[in-house]
Amino acid sequence: MTLEKIRELLENKDYKTLKAQLSEENPADVALLLDDLTKEEAVVAYRLLPKDQATDVFAHLEGDNREALITAFSDKELEDVIKDLFIDDTVDLIEEMPASVVKRILKHTDPESRLIINEILNYPKDSAGSIMTTEFVTLRANMTVEEAFDRIRRTGVDKETIYTCYVTSDKKELLGTVSVKELLLSDYSTKIGDIMEDNPISVKTTDDREETAKQLTHYDFIAMPVTDGDNRLVGIVTFDDAMDVIEDETEEDFAIMAAITPSEDDYLHTSVLTHAKNRIVWLLFLMLSATITGLIISHYEEAFSAIPILVSFIPMLMDTGGNCGSQSSTMIIRGLALDEIKFKDFFRVMFKEFGISIAVGILLVIVNSIRIAFMYRGSSEFSSLSLALAVGITLQLTITLSKILGCILPMAAKKLNLDPAIMAAPLITTIVDTCSVLIFFKVSILILHI
Repeated sequence: MTLEKIRELLENKDYKTLKAQLSEENPADVALLLDDLTKEEAVVAYRLLPKDQATDVFAHLEGDNREALITAFSDKELEDVIKDLFIDDTVDLIEEMPASVVKRILKHTDPESRLIINEILNYPKDSAGSIMTTEFVTLRANMTVEEAFDRIRRTGVDKETIYTCYVTSDKKELLGTVSVKELLLSDYSTKIGDIMEDNPISVKTTDDREETAKQLTHYDFIAMPVTDGDNRLVGIVTFDDAMDVIEDETEEDFAIMAAITPSEDDYLHTSVLTHAKNRIVWLLFLMLSATITGLIISHYEEAFSAIPILVSFIPMLMDTGGNCGSQSSTMIIRGLALDEIKFKDFFRVMFKEFGISIAVGILLVIVNSIRIAFMYRGSSEFSSLSLALAVGITLQLTITLSKILGCILPMAAKKLNLDPAIMAAPLITTIVDTCSVLIFFKVSILILHI
């Protein structure tokens, strides 16, 4: 269904046709369509949705449209939506809404759910506890498969997932897990304790949420059980929430790698002043750092006077060094993010990048030397061969330095519990710029006898 068709049906007030067509769409697709409507149009279209579909659509909507709908909802409509939302979706909703809206949401939440929501909100923002849901199926080890199916039928309708069930003790300690597939393939009289997976993999409520998401994908789980300090099962992190975490972390890394302070809001919903504030600190730091390069160039002013053509090679050397450093840092940051590279691999990575720098540098030096030999042959001020040698040595040293820095700095940041993305292109480029200019003039003075 297209946006134009929805607007046409709304304009003609053909609500019966619109309701029938929307009910056939996937909730995620309906949410995308509503996000592109005006707030007034979105409210009208949303109210036409069947009750079961409406809750799923609401969970997929963007923050602004959710707020607009809540404002337009009657108390009964809001109560119906909140009642059918999963706990983790309700927590996400509360975290992104203004205080006045949160107060209204909590007012229409039952006391038991409100208590659970408050507990989840009290966990650290980046912890597994902050993204878990408490809606899961628990079984007992002494249950039969038949009794397990009876319990799933009674309670499963309100659970976020029933495909993996968790076996707990009377004290809610996590004993094992069993899949619905295993239950279906077992005899009804079989005890759960005989078919469950012992020693289940789980995370603690205080574990980092990004690490939790990585573990969930590593083990190919649909959901990861979350336990407290006493090994009591308190929640699960589902696959969709893990994907949201990975997406958020990726967006944050992209921002940091571009020397921008990450923002929780999307681009269009962030004000001009906030965008400027998020960028200005790094820009100031990088600008002031670049003045060191200017001081070095000023210091070697006499070399310029003797052979002015030297200045024309500075941009090429700086750009090549920065590009090489950016390539290395990007690959290392990616490897660290995917756990392909660990700090114990420090020297292996460093020697590999050193080898790459030699291979890449030799080819670039040869091409550049041929260029200089043709462009400046017959010069009376200097020997084109000497100039090619000076530029070639500088180019090789700059490439090697940038490649080594590109791998060392992100790994050092990881070891210091900093985000490796901090050591991305802008910072490495600034450092390499300064070093390449210094190396260039030192080498030129030595070889060209300036």
